[in-house]
Amino acid sequence: AHFIYNISQSGVIEKQQLSSIMTQNTTTPRGHRSETLPRQDTEAQFPSGEDRSNLSAVAMSSEHDSWWKIHPFRGMINDLRRRAPFFLSDWTDAWDYRVIPATVYMYFANILPALAFSLDMFQNTGTEYGVNEVLLASVLGSVVFSFFAAQPLVIVGVTGPITVFNYTVYNIMQPTGINYIGFMAWIGIWSLILHWILAITNSCNWLRWVTRFPCDIFGFYVAFIYLQKGVQVLERLGDDSAFYLSIVIALLVFMVAYLCGALGNSSLFQHWIRVFLKDYGTPLTIVFFTGFVHIGRMAKVHLEVLPTSIAFMPTNSSRNWLVNFWDMSVGDIFLALPFAVLLTVLFWFDHNVSSLIAQGSEFPLRKPAGFHWDLFLLGLTTGVAGILGLPFPNGLIPQAPFHTESLCVTMPVRKVDEKGEDKGGYYFEATHVVEQRVSNLAQGLLTLGTMTGPLLVVLHLIPHGVMAGLFFVMGIQALEGNGITAKIVFLARDKALTPATAELKTIKRRAAIWIFVGIELFGFAATFAITQTIAAVGFPIFIFLLIPVRTFLLPRILRPEELAILDAPTASPFTMEGIGGAWGGSCASVDDRRDSNDTAASVGGQCSQQESHLRPELHDSVFASPGDPRKSQEDFADLSQVHSGHSTATRRKSVDRRVASSSRAGHS
Repeated sequence: AHFIYNISQSGVIEKQQLSSIMTQNTTTPRGHRSETLPRQDTEAQFPSGEDRSNLSAVAMSSEHDSWWKIHPFRGMINDLRRRAPFFLSDWTDAWDYRVIPATVYMYFANILPALAFSLDMFQNTGTEYGVNEVLLASVLGSVVFSFFAAQPLVIVGVTGPITVFNYTVYNIMQPTGINYIGFMAWIGIWSLILHWILAITNSCNWLRWVTRFPCDIFGFYVAFIYLQKGVQVLERLGDDSAFYLSIVIALLVFMVAYLCGALGNSSLFQHWIRVFLKDYGTPLTIVFFTGFVHIGRMAKVHLEVLPTSIAFMPTNSSRNWLVNFWDMSVGDIFLALPFAVLLTVLFWFDHNVSSLIAQGSEFPLRKPAGFHWDLFLLGLTTGVAGILGLPFPNGLIPQAPFHTESLCVTMPVRKVDEKGEDKGGYYFEATHVVEQRVSNLAQGLLTLGTMTGPLLVVLHLIPHGVMAGLFFVMGIQALEGNGITAKIVFLARDKALTPATAELKTIKRRAAIWIFVGIELFGFAATFAITQTIAAVGFPIFIFLLIPVRTFLLPRILRPEELAILDAPTASPFTMEGIGGAWGGSCASVDDRRDSNDTAASVGGQCSQQESHLRPELHDSVFASPGDPRKSQEDFADLSQVHSGHSTATRRKSVDRRVASSSRAGHS
């Protein structure tokens, strides 16, 4: 593969010939008939004699030189080439029923955490950031990414880690007397430059080394941040009657919203009732308890409510939307650079992981991804947000994978055992995803409408206790869907009652699971601990260091067959094609010197074979809710329509291979 790649770089062999050679040399799994062309046809593609010697010399020279060649802009150009043919269909495909519930669901799934984060930043940044800033930041990300992103399914907004970053910078800068909002503007401008440098130099190719290991740790960390924020909201209320009533309201909000989610994942009631409870249970709970506190004697208790400002105006009335960033001194401008580096590291990991999970292996996507171009756009939104005095938006977890999940069209499939015999039950399997741009844009426009005066008046009625309960709901749901939690539950479960089909039972050394979970918990503890100090601004470095820990340390401690079960690639080989293939350890070994447009056909096959051995739980999103994937609105009254699990899986794999093959042929 290296020989063919280097020859192609020298320009001696045309791309069509290269594609033919790579297809013919794709490894055929044992037990399958090889369908490659006769040997003489393959050899005819190569020159012979003196020409062959010259090509070998060119290949060897290229192999020694290629390690330092960056090929600027190649990743972004290839992202645009791959995605451009689908731009029109991204709008026409929106004529599907799934877009409507997905839009409404994502509006509430995005705006409720945004309101909670706005309260947290309002209290910790001297009222510089409030409801309007957070909402406008979400609108900025939604509009830019829905129109121009290579992957419009990714929901962009304000996240928990960026709130930690913002108020940590505030705590550091406040004693110095530096204009905080102007300083944040320069952090955004510097970060814009750094994002563009990373996008131009194809840094997203490093994502091939990102597996579920760092994603689960990061998800575990974010879940505990949610829980901590809920406690902090209540802690600031003092110790009078309002404090105790807020605690009761927070617990009631948590229990009712959690119950709605549990019922949505259960087998109780009709299908449409379960879908309704799962999609709209949490926002209806927020609405109910916002009015509930005005009943009876509770109305006499003065509760703190969500602070709002004038419609479409900054929270801090002493400034305009355009920040006077040009009034900063040269020293302060360059002082913002180290903070911008940390912000860029955080966004490179957080946004790309959100994008990977939104395009996870469990989603049967048909349109290509574009990580390099999307990173370029993220730099643009970061710079614009800084100049406007907004929190920096980036890819949201869990909203991004929830968006893809809500657009899945599913069908019931019978559960079968290893022998292919019917087990009597069934589950819902996604047949395709409605991949389009309208739902992201529409939820962003709905968020913009929330900044109007009447709706801001309504938001001003939400008590702090309700927001604390919302934090608890998000945190617990995040923990339940996390891979670390699943492994801990497996270790704590009675061995006699552990299902025989549990994939972790195939690991011979139980100590290997303990070691893996222990390292994950240590990584989480280190990251969470640093965020409790003034050095919290440096926590992105800890997150980023998890990647080399997985790449270099874990293979020295655990066996390959153990890691294949404990860990998994984040996204499917089809999604990872744009960055050189999935997981550099095995699937991307032949791609170490290959750029994003030079992915061999064999990579997808190897990754597919490896993927088939991974347990299904590890393909769920980091924050996937417990239970089956989100079901479509279509009810199957007659279970005679239920298909066999084996036959459906076989058909899907066949379609995936054909689509991936045709896509690679088109790229060549």
